Amino acid sequence: MARFVPVDRDTEFLFPPSVQEWLPKDHLARFVVDVVEQLDLSSLEQSYAGRGSDAHHPAMLVALLLYGYATGTFSSRALERASYDSIAFRYVTANTHPDHDTINSFRKRFLKQIEAIFVQVLGYAREVGMLKLGTVSLDGTKLHANASRHSAMSYGHAKKLEAKLKAEVAQLMKLAEAANAKDLPEGMNLPEELSRREERLAAIAAAKAKIEARVKAEAEAAYAAKLAAREQRAKKSGRRPGGRPPAPPSGTPKDTDQVNFTDEDSRIMPVPGGGFEQAYNAQAAVDTDSMLVVATALTQATNDKQQAVPMLAQLQALPKDLGRVKRLLADTGYASEDNVNACAKAKIEPLIALGREAHHGSPFDRFAEPAPLPDQPTPLMAMRHRLQTRRGRKLYALRKCTVEPVFGLIKHVMKFRQFLLRGLASARGEWSLVCLAWNMKRMNALGA
Repeated sequence: MARFVPVDRDTEFLFPPSVQEWLPKDHLARFVVDVVEQLDLSSLEQSYAGRGSDAHHPAMLVALLLYGYATGTFSSRALERASYDSIAFRYVTANTHPDHDTINSFRKRFLKQIEAIFVQVLGYAREVGMLKLGTVSLDGTKLHANASRHSAMSYGHAKKLEAKLKAEVAQLMKLAEAANAKDLPEGMNLPEELSRREERLAAIAAAKAKIEARVKAEAEAAYAAKLAAREQRAKKSGRRPGGRPPAPPSGTPKDTDQVNFTDEDSRIMPVPGGGFEQAYNAQAAVDTDSMLVVATALTQATNDKQQAVPMLAQLQALPKDLGRVKRLLADTGYASEDNVNACAKAKIEPLIALGREAHHGSPFDRFAEPAPLPDQPTPLMAMRHRLQTRRGRKLYALRKCTVEPVFGLIKHVMKFRQFLLRGLASARGEWSLVCLAWNMKRMNALGA
């Protein structure tokens, strides 16, 4: 006779249940709560509490967001549902149920403070022996914005559409002046048709103005940077630089310049596998030993080449007790003499690929050493030589097994492939939140 474990849903608990009994000791939810409770959240507590009715504790909301992002639950409504449906989320919220408006408002309002928590968590990882900075791998990945590329309009298309709509308005105005209802197609309402086109013309004019303002600002910034670089070269050499000085910007947009009506800060970017999407370029610097993200950035630039210097500044600004970054690994997208010189100035050894290696090379090449360096080599010459050595090749190989897997795990395990928030500042804060959630997930795995 078969024997089964009794299924009894009617007998009440003899003792009050404890949330501590709901999860195993090494569960990620326990780890997130334990770490968050050790953080300094005084700035959040001072600005969040003391108004109206009792508020949910910010430590609980931070833990809820971190555990949600670490497990692929991002939307505020999904987080609210999980506080009822999931034992792990019930543990994080201590069996309370913050509503989706509270969760969403908290996330939007305190993104900057949550970004500051990022460094505190790195400090915790350092204290427990999981992190000691040395070699860092840098890379970027495209993440979809909360906008469709079909909601974008180019400057050239805007001009064509504007001319077309103006011609249609002129034609409709002639019909209105004739005031002969017999000439109108059946069902046509002239005021409605005119109003619709005027609204579209106003939207197109606003889009053109945004593109013109953005192009002008970018051109002026590029012109100022060129003048500053020219002056710096003149001071360094002690003589007037050759060549013509840079021409002042015209500020005229190209027909290909675009703006998106849903998220105007996002840009059309090429994505792996071909095609283009409305996206942001997310940057991350990953410690090669622990695979923890130690610095993040989000940019509108499609190219990675201009992102090395800002990321170097972030790495140098990290607390001294985390250790010192001694080596930077990056792919050919960051290859430039300026980036190599910036690494040398920061006393960081660069290993930035200068080109793609051919597949199926000779086995003897892998064990060969390059010719000795000449006396007083430039930083670029020294790096090129370093990449050709057996030690340099072995170190550079760490890049593929550190930062690229982190991006893959964030996109395919944590399922974060698109931002929920719109605008560069909000998306940047959300990217920090995603990387912080990854660090929690990784630290829990290392601890286990």
